[in-house]
Amino acid sequence: MKNILLIEDEVSIAELQRDYLEINDFTVDIQHTGDAGLQQALQGNYDLIILDIMLPGLNGFEICKQIRAVKNIPILLVSAKKEDIDKIRGLGLGADDYITKPFSPGELVARVKAHLARYERLAGNQTKSNTIYIHGISIDKSSRKVHVNGEEFPFTTKEFDLLVFLVMHPNQVLSKEQLYENIWGFDSAADVSTVTVHIGKLRGKIERDPAHPKLLETVWGAGYRFNV
Repeated sequence: MKNILLIEDEVSIAELQRDYLEINDFTVDIQHTGDAGLQQALQGNYDLIILDIMLPGLNGFEICKQIRAVKNIPILLVSAKKEDIDKIRGLGLGADDYITKPFSPGELVARVKAHLARYERLAGNQTKSNTIYIHGISIDKSSRKVHVNGEEFPFTTKEFDLLVFLVMHPNQVLSKEQLYENIWGFDSAADVSTVTVHIGKLRGKIERDPAHPKLLETVWGAGYRFNV
């Protein structure tokens, strides 16, 4: 049974989300403040964290940043804010998903299941070393480590998955919708900004000059292409 930490200050919303998750065979712990939520997230053994942005004490952005620095588990940000800048900021800090309120409890459960399933598949594939070498980049799929010109760079789960997917489809133009569907697994209609954020993060780590990318090229009006 998977363990989930739910950090949400609105008691009625937290209890509703907990009930739906428990019906689907998850165990759920709840914290209602940012400080208590961060402490439990760092000390507890959880498979996934659902994190509201607007919280008493520490906000969700700061909590996400501190969790991601030490743990590589799915983090789902939840917010009533619909502005792209908040979504971009959250994803840039390492969140795996951004869900805008109001949403149905069924949607939340579906996203939780999808992220956990992808995480398990990735863990299950790490049974033997499988390293890709390209343009001075070394990608070890078993340890999920990336070295660029001999220097190791930290990658979040989705950054690593996106890099591997692009490298495994060299010289192909892949649309934002294709990338979102293959890496995140959801309807991409409202979430293509997620891909844009992660492309920018990748360029900052693998490109010699991220402002003028040579490896990870934008094909205007079509998508992105990894050049080999």
